[in-house]
Amino acid sequence: MKRGDRLIVPEAEFRSYYGRPVLKQPVWKVPDVPAYLYLGGMAGASSTMALCADLTGRRELARAGRWAAAVGATVSVVALVHDLARPARFLNMLRVLKPTSPLSIGSWILTPFSALSSAGVASELTGWLPTLGRAASTTAGVIAPAMTTYTAVLLADTAVPGWHEAHRELPFLFAGSAVSSAGAVGMLAAPRESAPARRMAIAGAALELAAGQRMHRRIGLVGEAYRQGRAGAVLRTARALACVGAGAALLAGRSRGAEVVSGLCLSAAAVATRYGIFEAGRASARDPRYTVVPQHNGLTS
Repeated sequence: MKRGDRLIVPEAEFRSYYGRPVLKQPVWKVPDVPAYLYLGGMAGASSTMALCADLTGRRELARAGRWAAAVGATVSVVALVHDLARPARFLNMLRVLKPTSPLSIGSWILTPFSALSSAGVASELTGWLPTLGRAASTTAGVIAPAMTTYTAVLLADTAVPGWHEAHRELPFLFAGSAVSSAGAVGMLAAPRESAPARRMAIAGAALELAAGQRMHRRIGLVGEAYRQGRAGAVLRTARALACVGAGAALLAGRSRGAEVVSGLCLSAAAVATRYGIFEAGRASARDPRYTVVPQHNGLTS
């Protein structure tokens, strides 16, 4: 079509048959999967925090990080198994290691991480096999970065438009959310050695907010799912809590009250972020526009 030409017929409006969803809505349950997303990220970042604290001689902060990692990873596995309804389904995912499948790789990250984190805490609690216990905690800390972000890759690898279109930003958003929630744990549980945790909390909140802002600007039409309805309300609340938490963390060095407020706000923000992203994905799967229109635009661009 040349410049200045006039359309004889109106541009076609792309819809599905009878307006029905093109995709089947994810069958994952609430609160199991949002809890799994939050706890896994928090556990991974807490393990990294514990490893760094161990290396710098901050024993109280290291202990808090190890406990958060072990409890978070264990409850994360429980939430995932409960969502699957039968434990055998989780065990079946461990029968093979498939490098091209984020679900397979994620299962092989979650399982050893939770086992190593729990073994390290059990050794510390009982005093048994301290050398092996320290080795287990250290190994968990080494593989922890993968634990903080693999769930973002898992969501983005699906056909759900709200998650797939955000594949570039989701890992950074999840990483920021995980780091801020681990920093919150450190501020709440290790007040005498909380300075590194405060820096983690501020940096993580900043990364989460920046990645979220970039995601909303880039993904176009599908971004409506993140701004409207329940998902939009939850994510706006998450951003407000992250801003308040980061601001309180800046004052926390002079006030224990500000430190507690920061820790609670950032923890709530991380929970709300994971739930909001989960809900936005489900909403985008229900509306056929988010599937059909981006695909048409991609073919005609």
